[in-house]
Amino acid sequence: MSDTTLAEFVDKALSAGASRADTERALLDAGWAKDEVTDALNSFSDVEFAIPVPRPKARLSARDAFLYLVMFAMLYISAFHLGNLLFQVINLNIPDPLVEGRGARSVEAARDAIRFATSSLIVAFPVFLFTARRIAKGVSEDPTRRGSGVRKWLTYLTMFVSACIIVGDLISLLYSLLAGELTLRVTLKLLVVGLIAGGVFAYYLRAMRVDDEALSQ
Repeated sequence: MSDTTLAEFVDKALSAGASRADTERALLDAGWAKDEVTDALNSFSDVEFAIPVPRPKARLSARDAFLYLVMFAMLYISAFHLGNLLFQVINLNIPDPLVEGRGARSVEAARDAIRFATSSLIVAFPVFLFTARRIAKGVSEDPTRRGSGVRKWLTYLTMFVSACIIVGDLISLLYSLLAGELTLRVTLKLLVVGLIAGGVFAYYLRAMRVDDEALSQ
């Protein structure tokens, strides 16, 4: 059966007087996936009426897609340059003995990287905040936008990238520990990466849970 047939079945079951719980149980017993059944049931509002009342579906406009793409692009840029900024601060305060011989050149390179990272943050982060605020305002005005495909795909992609970075960070931490190379410099850099990636992952994980709860009501 197709998704359309599943929605039609739910419509007929609710019209016949079956409860949502019984309809869900029947579909799960028939082998349908939990997520598919939940989506099909959530396509109908839980209000008292003679027939099932469909929920409005999320509208995807070119403007929404543009805002989401800009927001996540600015998030990636901000996260990268925040990490680079903190890395260079660590480099200046905890010099690497292997590059100490370069002296002034090494310090100037670090300061130049700090200037570039700071410039990037000054431009990118306010753009991220602005677009995030516009999106949040649009969602508050039209809650169906929580179900936007672009919103879900880009959010889960961001969480995937963050999860990969966290795993890589933990692998690097364990490798340095086993190799006896876990210096304060290395530890601080790994901590920076873990905190930035972990913060992004935790924030959007919570956001998706809020969306799921709002859509299921």
